[in-house]
Amino acid sequence: MMGRTHALTGWCAGLALAPVVDAGTVHQAVAFAATTAGFALLPDLDHPGARASKLLGPITGALSWLLRRTSAGLYKVTKGPKDERRTGTHRHLSHTVLFAAALGLLTAWGTEAGGPWAVAGVVVFGLLLAEDALGDWVLPVAGVAIVWWVLSAGPAAFAELDQIAGWLGIAVAAGCFTHCLGDSLTESGCPFLFPLLIKGETWYEIRPPRKLRFRTGKNVENRLIFPVFLVLAVLLVPGVWEFLAYNFTRLTNPAEVQAGT
Repeated sequence: MMGRTHALTGWCAGLALAPVVDAGTVHQAVAFAATTAGFALLPDLDHPGARASKLLGPITGALSWLLRRTSAGLYKVTKGPKDERRTGTHRHLSHTVLFAAALGLLTAWGTEAGGPWAVAGVVVFGLLLAEDALGDWVLPVAGVAIVWWVLSAGPAAFAELDQIAGWLGIAVAAGCFTHCLGDSLTESGCPFLFPLLIKGETWYEIRPPRKLRFRTGKNVENRLIFPVFLVLAVLLVPGVWEFLAYNFTRLTNPAEVQAGT
C-alpha cells in the first residue's frame, strides 16, 4: 500500500478511535488522529528507501539500519520449518502486532513521564511523517489548526495536550496496526500475527483470497480505496457530519429546522 493511503487510513482510524479513548474535544481528536496518521507510516522504517527512513536524514537512517539488523536476526532464529528463505528485513518485525503494542506502550510511558512537551513531540513527529506522504499542504493546515487551538482553548491548551498523554500510546499502536492491515490486503500480505505458528510458518503472510487482493499503487488503490477514505477523512472529523446533516435538513425541510429552534 502506498504511503499516502497508509496515512489516510491511519487518520480515519484515529478519528474513529478518539471517542473510544475519551479524546473529547475537537483539538484532542485531531491531535490523536494526526499521530495515528503519521505512525501508520512508521513500520516501513524497515526499508532504507521508505519515507520514514529518510525523514530525519542520518537519524532515521540509523534507526532504519538498526531495525533491519534486529529484524533479520529475529527472523533467522524464529522462522518456522516452512518459512521462505528471506533476509527477514522488510515487512517482518515492524509489521507485527507485537511491534505495534511495544511501541505503543513505550509511547504511553514516555508521554506520561514527559508531560505536554513529550506529547507535543510525538504529535509533531507524526505530522512530519504524514506530511511527507500526503504533501506539503499538511504543515500549513496543521499550523492554522494549532493557532486556532491556542486561541480557542487559551490557557487550557497545554492542559488538553497533557490529557492525551497516555492515549497517544494507543494512537501509535493503532497507526502501526492500521499499516499492517493495509499491507495484508495486498498481493504480498503481512505476517502481523508473528509468532503464531500457521501452516508451519511463524512469519505467515496474512492476506485475503486472491480475488480480494490488490496491487500497490494500481487502479484499485488509486481509484477506489484512496477516494473512499478521503471522503471518510472529512466526515469523521468531529462536528462535520452533524453540520452537513443540519444543512441538508435545512435545505430539504426548513420547517422542521424552525420547529427545532
